[in-house]
Amino acid sequence: MASFYCFLIVNAQFLTATAQVPNDDIEKRRVLRLNEQVTSTTTSCTVQWACVDEKLTGKCIEYHNDQWFEFTPSVSGRYYVNISGQKCRDTRGVQLVVLTGTPCQPATYRVLSCTSLGSQDDVFVMLDSLQAGQPYLLDVDGYLKDFCQFALAISQQPQGRPAAAEPSLSSAVPTDARVVQLHWTLPDSLGSTTRFQVVRREAAEFRSQPLAALEVGRTTYGGSDQSYSYTDTLTAPGRYLYQIVAEAPNNAPPLLLQQQWVAYVQRMPSAAKKQAATRQRDSRTMMQWQRRQHQARLKHLSTTEKRK
Repeated sequence: MASFYCFLIVNAQFLTATAQVPNDDIEKRRVLRLNEQVTSTTTSCTVQWACVDEKLTGKCIEYHNDQWFEFTPSVSGRYYVNISGQKCRDTRGVQLVVLTGTPCQPATYRVLSCTSLGSQDDVFVMLDSLQAGQPYLLDVDGYLKDFCQFALAISQQPQGRPAAAEPSLSSAVPTDARVVQLHWTLPDSLGSTTRFQVVRREAAEFRSQPLAALEVGRTTYGGSDQSYSYTDTLTAPGRYLYQIVAEAPNNAPPLLLQQQWVAYVQRMPSAAKKQAATRQRDSRTMMQWQRRQHQARLKHLSTTEKRK
């Protein structure tokens, strides 16, 4: 009987030319231990097309240079795939697809989740209800023929920020206001939250930058304040992704509470402003001409008086 596997497909990107890794083939997949961090690169890897089916994942992942890993938990429960140290040629980072099925038999595959990470930040993907003794496969792939060096570990503790698909860049309405006002609310379901992290990334940047950490406020009755805000001032035009991450104590995984794109542009002066500037310039020129004409008239009169 063919063995039945659940497996993960991670899509990554970039870096320098290196030799092909041995686990380029699923038959030579690398076995991972809990909390073991491994580093690898997608450079020079190739796709075993008999082992994948792009129709199942749609636009979430495109296969170009994948490699394989395997992990078998000894205890059932929640685990995290922690991805860090990405050094990619492009900005997109990695993607993660979770499937079940028999390896290299796409007809048996079932997609459990598909997450686009969108950048090279250190992130985690939460996996609930993994079964003890069940082998799980991880497939790391170079996104759009990109090459990536990366570190990967499976743990019972998350590291980094939660991975999530980014909103479309088209959702950002261009504005010439450099001051950005962020507003969000704390839902009752996240009552254990102790603080928020505010981070920002320009679309062309590889990683996000932390902006602020805001502590959760308390009401006079001991409850949590519901409404929060943060003000940021942009110094250069660009498209910026803002994320609000909620953090809780006791090793609870952080949650991505809100994210939004802001497109800051420096607009050219409007036609009305140009016309006003032209009129002002013409007025100054006229005044200067009249002043010179008046001075010349006075000089002429003075010279005439001296001759008399």
